[in-house]
Amino acid sequence: MSFSDYLVTDDLTVLLGFIGVSVFLLQSLYKPQPLVHPILLGRQSDVGRVRHPTESAVYRSYGTGLTGRFPLRPDKDVDLVNDFVKSQFESPRTLWSTKITNARLNERVAAFGAGISRLLPEDSTVLLLLNDSLEFVIADLALAKYSIVSITLSSQKLLSRVLEAHSPSAIIVGADFLPHLLRLIYGAKEHDYKIIVVGQADTGVQPNAAPAAQIINWAQVEADGSQAVNAVTPPSVRPDDPFTLAFFETSSGDLQGVRFTHSNFTSGVTAVRALFPPSIALSTLDTLVSTHSLSTPFGRAVAYTALYDCTCFATCDSTSIYYKSDIESSGLPRNVDDILSAPKFPIPSPTVLFVHPDHLQDLSTAVLSRAKKSSFTFPVAWRHKLTGLVEGFLTKESLWDRVLFDGAREYVMGPMAGTMKAIVVSGGPLPDEALTPARISLSVPLINAHIHGSTSGPMFATHAFDLQCLPSAEGEQAHIGAPSVNVEVKLVGVDDAAIDRGNDPKGEIVVRGPPVGTSLSENANSMETEDQGWVQTGEIAQVMTNGAFKMVGKKSH
Repeated sequence: MSFSDYLVTDDLTVLLGFIGVSVFLLQSLYKPQPLVHPILLGRQSDVGRVRHPTESAVYRSYGTGLTGRFPLRPDKDVDLVNDFVKSQFESPRTLWSTKITNARLNERVAAFGAGISRLLPEDSTVLLLLNDSLEFVIADLALAKYSIVSITLSSQKLLSRVLEAHSPSAIIVGADFLPHLLRLIYGAKEHDYKIIVVGQADTGVQPNAAPAAQIINWAQVEADGSQAVNAVTPPSVRPDDPFTLAFFETSSGDLQGVRFTHSNFTSGVTAVRALFPPSIALSTLDTLVSTHSLSTPFGRAVAYTALYDCTCFATCDSTSIYYKSDIESSGLPRNVDDILSAPKFPIPSPTVLFVHPDHLQDLSTAVLSRAKKSSFTFPVAWRHKLTGLVEGFLTKESLWDRVLFDGAREYVMGPMAGTMKAIVVSGGPLPDEALTPARISLSVPLINAHIHGSTSGPMFATHAFDLQCLPSAEGEQAHIGAPSVNVEVKLVGVDDAAIDRGNDPKGEIVVRGPPVGTSLSENANSMETEDQGWVQTGEIAQVMTNGAFKMVGKKSH
C-alpha cells in the first residue's frame, strides 16, 4: 500500500478534523487570562541584601523598592489633614445622613474651630467621645486647624484610665453618653472639664459638686464661632505638628498611646488609596462604607480618603463604641445585618466596603447558602467559577453569575450587589479557607490588609487581583501580602540557623515609615538599637518565598 492511500479522506474525516481544530481554537481563545501577571505575584517585596544577627532583612513593597522614596501625600497640595477637603470640588456629596459641599464643610470647620479655640488656652487637648458622625469629622478638622490635639479611644473601657493618666482640657461627647460620662468624672479627683455636648442632653443627673464641669452645647459653640471666625486667626500649622493621640489596648492588656502628626495621616491616606489599582481607582462616583470606627487611626484614614476623593461615606452600626450603659458596650455583632445598616443612610449604593473578617465570612456564607437553595446547578456553577480562579481570573459578568449568583447576591445584599467593585478586609485574622468561597460568592477584588494601632494606614496588603490559592494547613491564616507602599518592615528574634538552612524567616514584626506614629511610652514599643524609628508590634509573622507575609500569632509576654 502506497503512502497516498493513507491520505484518502472522506466527508466524515474532514468534519471531525474541523471540529477538533475549532474546539482547540475556542479553548485557547476563551481560556480566562490572569488579571495580573504571575511574575508580579512571584516577587511582591524588595528585600535588603544584608541582615543583622537574629533579624531578617528589611522588606519593602516591590513597587517602592529599597532605594525609592516613600510617598508622603496623595498630591502636592496636601500637606495637612485639613487639605483633604479640596475647595475645587463644588458638587455636594453625602456623609452619613447629611448632603454637604466641601465649601460648606470648611465653613462649619472654621466656625467650630474659632468657637472652641476661644474657650481653651494654648497647648490644650480635647477628648472626642463621639460615635461616627459628621460632627466627629468637623470637630477633628477644626481642632487640627487650630493646632489643638485631639484624643481618641479605640474602646469605651479605656476611658477611666485615659482620664486618669492623660487628663484633657475639654471633652466633646454625644448627648446619649453624657450621663455616663458625668457619673464617671464626678467620681474622679478632677472634674472641672469643659464638656461640649452634641445634641440635646438631660443634665439633671449632674450632682451638686464643686467645682462643677462647664457644660456647653455644640450648636452654641458653632454659632459663636461663626460670628467670630474673621476675628480669630488660626495658628501656623506644619506637617510634623502633632495632630491626634490615639489610645488602644495591647494584647497584654496595657494601655498604649500613639501620637500622630499631620504627615502621618497624609501618608496613611496615600497608603489606603494605593490599595486600589488604576482599573478600580476611587473616584467621585464611589460610595465608601466602613466598619472601622473613626476613633481608630485606620478608620479615620478611610474616612479622610473619602473626603479627599470627594466620595460619599458612611459607617456601620458596629463602629459605635460609646453606649448609654456598660451592658451595651459589648458591641454589635459583625455580620450581614451590620453591613446592611450603612445603606439605611441616604447615600448612593456602596461601591467599596472596608470590613472585618467576620463580616466577610458571614456575607459569603449567606450568598452561597442562598445560591444552593436557588438552583440544582450550583455544583456546576461552583466548578466553573473555581476554574477561573485557578487561572487567576475573576468576574461577576459570567454566564453562571447571570444564571445563579447575581440573584443570590441581590437577595442578600440588595442594590449593593450590583454596584460593589471591591472589598478591603482587615482588623483581624482571615482564615485561608474563607478566601475561595468569598471570591466565588462575591466575585469582586478582595484585598486582605493588616492594620495596627501604631500606623494610620495599612501595614501590609495583598494585591487586589492576587487570586492565588496557596497550600496551607487547616485553620491557617491567609497571607497578608507585602508591606504597604510607604513602610518598611523586618522581623526580629528570628532563628539564624533555620534561615541558613533555607527556611522562611519567622519573628516579631517591627515597622517604620511615614504612617507610623510615635509611642507615648517609648520604652514600651521602641527598639533600643542604633536604627531609629523602628516600632515593635508584638505580632509574629513569617515571610514566604515570594515576599508576602503571613501572620502566625501574638508575641507571648
